[in-house]
Amino acid sequence: MSSERWLPIESNPTVMNSFLRKLGVSDEWEINDVYGLEDELLMMLPQPVLAMLLLFPITDKYEEYAKELTAKSAANGPPKKVFYMKQTISNACGTVALLHSVGNNLDSIKLEDGALKAFIDASSEKTPEEIAENLEASDEICNKHDDAAREGQTSAPGREDCVDYHFVAFVRIDDDLYELDGRKEGPLVMGKTSKETFMNDAAKACQEYMKRDPDNINFTVLALTAKMT
Repeated sequence: MSSERWLPIESNPTVMNSFLRKLGVSDEWEINDVYGLEDELLMMLPQPVLAMLLLFPITDKYEEYAKELTAKSAANGPPKKVFYMKQTISNACGTVALLHSVGNNLDSIKLEDGALKAFIDASSEKTPEEIAENLEASDEICNKHDDAAREGQTSAPGREDCVDYHFVAFVRIDDDLYELDGRKEGPLVMGKTSKETFMNDAAKACQEYMKRDPDNINFTVLALTAKMT
């Protein structure tokens, strides 16, 4: 982990969408709250849903589940071509989850010229560690991140504050459901999915996290979707 630290970004769609706009993601796509993982609540989300993001507390139960997931994914063989990066900047898990969500949906999302497009273009053929180094070196993305973090409804924690929550992203790549977490060893294959079932399959992956820590209510789910009309 690098010694560099960013301001934690709030799990607030308004804040995250502000950050995405600053990075050059058009307003055709946005982050929305997921109010429940039951089918009828999921269907309230604007379609299509391109990615799902889960914020959860870092506990011993999470660490145990992370090891299980890594072992399970290793049995599936090497991952396909995925935009995946390590998280080496403290407090940047929200940004990494957003980058994973957008970077693996560029067949749908057209980026404007700017910091994010340049970052992703420069990441082609790079290792996850090299992509992380590129993020550390991007003053423009860092500054836009900090600007957005300060827009939150609550006072943003300081750079040196310890934040015991973490974001992961779920995306569909071909017919596979991937969990992308910059703290793990690599992309994790969670199972099969499709364009039609992705939303529900990603919701089930989120529920598996919750089942492992049933007494904890500190979970938040967000989705990258088409703009709400």
